Amino acid sequence: MERSLGLICGAGVLPARMAGEARRQGWRVVAFTFGEVPGVSAHAERTIPSRLNEVGVVLAALEHERVGAVLFSGKFWMQDFLRGNRPDTALAEITAQAGAMVDTNLVQAVVATLGQLDITLLDQRPFLGDWLGGNGCWSARAPTDAEWADVRRGLAVARLVADAGVGQTVVVKRGAVAAVEAIEGTTETIRRGITGAGVGAVVVKAAARDHDYRFDMPTIGPETIEIATAGGATVVAVEAERVLVLDKEACLRIANGAGMALVGVE
Repeated sequence: MERSLGLICGAGVLPARMAGEARRQGWRVVAFTFGEVPGVSAHAERTIPSRLNEVGVVLAALEHERVGAVLFSGKFWMQDFLRGNRPDTALAEITAQAGAMVDTNLVQAVVATLGQLDITLLDQRPFLGDWLGGNGCWSARAPTDAEWADVRRGLAVARLVADAGVGQTVVVKRGAVAAVEAIEGTTETIRRGITGAGVGAVVVKAAARDHDYRFDMPTIGPETIEIATAGGATVVAVEAERVLVLDKEACLRIANGAGMALVGVE
């Protein structure tokens, strides 16, 4: 019997890649697109434009399409929830159940809501192939000893921040923390941190020890590297096997062109 997968699509190119992988694995893909999602329709049997404040419509469509599993993909910003239009009844119930607007609470509320429809929320990692960043230096230039010291400092702080449910990215220079991610996201954190730290800053992204990969996939991509190089950052480091490096070849082209070190660290 054909398995139907509801793909909840945020921004970026990742939803199309994950839709393609799901289809390769034998899933019938029904994509719910929140905004412009390039390429996803090529891999989905049906594409349904959706709104964050109309969760009831999405739930009804999942039931109508006989979806047995849901997969989140792409980028959703917390500001979209906090600043969004008036929520429908279904979204109001989910946010009320979540209480504090942090990922762990939202996951529990979403899982409970989907469970009432006998729908399972899936881990994103089996649909990523080999896109998770491994351990080691990928770029032509390796970090200096001083930069490695900042990487280690940044990783320790990023893990603490992620464990606290605040953010996943920090900017460090000579041991001083110039920026910590909050609701603004990775790109804006890097901009803010480099503005304060200047040339020679080190960017580090990590995940919480108990990070739930059903709801969020920590990610960097070409935009991340472009912003970092434009501000004069000399290293971008990610926690190995726990952060997705989107379009790694493009990331390396940008990093190598600027003489930046790009590394995965355990």
